[in-house]
Amino acid sequence: MDLDALPKVMGDDGQFHAVDEAVDLSGTTPEAWAALLLFWLLGATVFYQFFTRYALNNSASWTEEIARYLLIGTVFVGMAIGVAKNNHIQVDLLYRYLPPAVARALATAVDVARIGFFGAMTVLTVQMMQKMGNYQMTIVDLPMNIVYGVCLLGFAAAALRSVWVLRIHLRRGYSVLERPETTMDDR
Repeated sequence: MDLDALPKVMGDDGQFHAVDEAVDLSGTTPEAWAALLLFWLLGATVFYQFFTRYALNNSASWTEEIARYLLIGTVFVGMAIGVAKNNHIQVDLLYRYLPPAVARALATAVDVARIGFFGAMTVLTVQMMQKMGNYQMTIVDLPMNIVYGVCLLGFAAAALRSVWVLRIHLRRGYSVLERPETTMDDR
């Protein structure tokens, strides 16, 4: 191992020198920004709940319900991030022992099944929202369809990202299932 090739953190003056890399947020997807916003709203709501309960000794009753719904929104919007990065839980051991043509066909079938699943969940969420009608939240006087609307956006974004992932896999000729050492950035 060549020690000169490693980053130098101790200067010639004997002092510690570290330089941070420039932060580049240009690759951040819209769903990642939405999930970050929901997460910070969740954090602010929980902090407000903590403050009113322990500092003011008068808990705000609406915070638990809103925090629950913000957590649901964070998860469903975050689901689209996982699809875009193609890093959901997967078992790729089988692909090592299959012939390449069979592994390719199976990986494509997995991509198509994922599109079908998220597409079906999008349709079912719309149908559920239509049946919910004017159902209100328990404590806060807002329609429950706001919560289901965020879930709908998460499913729809995941379906669109699934199509995007399939296109990448078809263009490059393999998926992460077939070559687990690769990432979505290896195009």
